[in-house]
Amino acid sequence: MNVYIETYGCQMNVSDSGIVGKILTDNGFTLINRIEEANVILINTCSIRDNAEKKVKNRITELNALKRKNKIVIGILGCMAERLKEDLIENYGVDIVCGVDSYRKITDLIMDVNNPNYKKVVNDYFSSSQIHSIETYDDITPIQMDSNGVTAFVSIMRGCENFCSYCVVPYTRGKERSRNRNNIIKECEYLFENGYREITLLGQNVNSYNYNDTDFADLISKVAAINPLLRVRFATSHPKDISDKLILTIASYKNICKAIHLPVQSGSNAVLKRMNRKYTREQYMEKINKIKTSIPNCGLSTDIIVGFCGETQTDFEDTLCIMREVKYDYAFMFAYSERSDTFASKKYIDDISPLEKNERLTKVINLQRELSLTSNKNDIGKEFEVLIEGVSKRSPDKLFGRNTQNKVIIFDNKGLNKGEYVKIKVTDCTSATLIGEVTV
Repeated sequence: MNVYIETYGCQMNVSDSGIVGKILTDNGFTLINRIEEANVILINTCSIRDNAEKKVKNRITELNALKRKNKIVIGILGCMAERLKEDLIENYGVDIVCGVDSYRKITDLIMDVNNPNYKKVVNDYFSSSQIHSIETYDDITPIQMDSNGVTAFVSIMRGCENFCSYCVVPYTRGKERSRNRNNIIKECEYLFENGYREITLLGQNVNSYNYNDTDFADLISKVAAINPLLRVRFATSHPKDISDKLILTIASYKNICKAIHLPVQSGSNAVLKRMNRKYTREQYMEKINKIKTSIPNCGLSTDIIVGFCGETQTDFEDTLCIMREVKYDYAFMFAYSERSDTFASKKYIDDISPLEKNERLTKVINLQRELSLTSNKNDIGKEFEVLIEGVSKRSPDKLFGRNTQNKVIIFDNKGLNKGEYVKIKVTDCTSATLIGEVTV
């Protein structure tokens, strides 16, 4: 049977789709890139914001129209499968609902659909009071979905126990579970041997990785030691957990990229407390200053939520203030979207109007655009080592890659190949991209 997998959301979802793809191909299914040729369509979903769920629901409606014309199986995977469960079967007509810890059952579920006595059921293993202490898919090396053949993603853990008041992840991903460090190293070695030159270690909170007294700093140093030509990145960090040991480890290895994504969410202590972020503005800035001192020119990025419950104008100004103080290279910025069943939805009133949220979001986006442009202008005249990732989408005559700070650089294609390292001198920029020329 031909299976088409469509993925929404974060890189963890992309990695999970690779796990599903591996399970399917090992059991005789064929992954395809053309939805028109599919017998089975699986949608791996995201629940982090309301817009993400609306997009998937609209997509299901489109696919149901296709289903009426052709005999296909439609399955929902991931966070929406955990969060919405029976609603997806009863009101959206899907055939399979498979939660994040039930992917080993996916082949049986697909085959069972064609059984005349098939009864649609929800498969959400972890949420049925099953507690895990180890990573569910520890022994599976996922297929690198949509890969460019140069950069790869390796999940080292899943789940979250931080319980930020606005977030559904602990309820859709379950408890924190770390993979066996030896399996992670083997997977990274395999990827390097097969031509990959950059690996991003993934987890809902990579800093809390712990396997038999191996913490995240230990693990990332072991991955970096595989080969000096292997770049190592990671995502995402929680500010409460990023340690001095990790900061010094990043500084010690040339091939551990000098870029840290450290979500602040808000610059206001009052808002941070209601968000249950477990740090203050002052503690966050202490981490930032340690990074800047120990890792000069480290790339810094963040996540920001505006319009959270009770956010005053002063609270919002505190967020603008911390953005100016840190001078982030880039940021992911959102207006607060209430998620049912979270602590915030039960405890607080979503009292900021959509208009005010959008106005605040626009101000944050405009400020970040200014900060990004200033940051990029400061790089003009500097030389960086760039890992070539491929041909620019805008011009076949240009190549693109990223420097250690995770900034994209565009430069002329002079017969170089993706996967190669090249020295680039920055000559110009936009707020989103550096433009340069090959020097070596």
